[in-house]
Amino acid sequence: MLPVKIVDVDDHASSFGPVADVYERGRPTYPAAALDWLLEPPPSGPRVIDLGAGTGKLTRLIRDRELPVTAVEPSPGMRAQLSAVLPDVTVVEGSAESMPLPSGSADIVLVAQAWHWVDPARAVPEVARVLAPGGRLGLLWNVRDDRADWVRRLDEIIGNRDRLSDRGAVIGAPFGPVTRASFPWVHTIGPSLLLDLVASRSAVILLPADERAALLREVRQLMATHPDLVGRTEFALPYVTYCTRTGLKVS
Repeated sequence: MLPVKIVDVDDHASSFGPVADVYERGRPTYPAAALDWLLEPPPSGPRVIDLGAGTGKLTRLIRDRELPVTAVEPSPGMRAQLSAVLPDVTVVEGSAESMPLPSGSADIVLVAQAWHWVDPARAVPEVARVLAPGGRLGLLWNVRDDRADWVRRLDEIIGNRDRLSDRGAVIGAPFGPVTRASFPWVHTIGPSLLLDLVASRSAVILLPADERAALLREVRQLMATHPDLVGRTEFALPYVTYCTRTGLKVS
C-alpha cells in the first residue's frame, strides 16, 4: 500500500470532474432492493432530487421507474457525462449546501456516494428547504465487501480511501429519527473496469502521476496472480450497499 497523502476534503470532492469518463465506466450501479427500501412506503409519483448525482448512476435507476427526477451536481465534467447518458433528465448545477430549486419542490432527496462530502450544518437545512411537508431524505453508499480475499488484498493496495465512516452520521433536526439497512449484492466486473474503478477514487486521482501509476501496477499484478482473478475476463466483485433514511418531522 502506498502512503496516503493528506489532501483537503474540498480537493477530494472536486477531483472527479476531470476523470468523469473513467468514473462513468468504473463505478458500479446500485441494487434495486436498496432503492426499493429508500422509497418505502411506495410513494405516488414523487418528485425526486438526486443530489450529488455524479454521472447519473442512481439517476438512471430513478428515471427507469418513471419517477420525475432532477439531478443536482456541482462538477461540470460530471454534469456533461450525465447529460450525455440521460439527455431527457433535468440537470442543474448545485450542491447540498446550495440548490437552485424552489422551496418545497421535491418529495424525496436521495444522495448516493456523496453525503460524506457535504457540510451537514449547511446541507441539512438546505435539503429540508427543498422538500415538501412530509418529505424524506435517503442516503446510500456502495462498500466493497472485503470478506472476499481478493477484495481484501485490493483494499490493502489502495488503502483506506473511501471515507465511508460518515455513512452512520446523525442527520438531526428538522429531520426525525433515522433508520438504516444494508443490502449485499454482486457486481460483475472485468480487468479494465476494475482499473477504472480504482482510478476513479478521489485519493488515487490526486496522487502524483508516478505514484498513481505504481498503484495501478499493483492492481494489475493482483489480477495476474490471485487465483480468483488470474486468466478471467469477468469476476464477481461483492458489495454491501448501506442505506439511511429519515423524514421531516411533522409539526
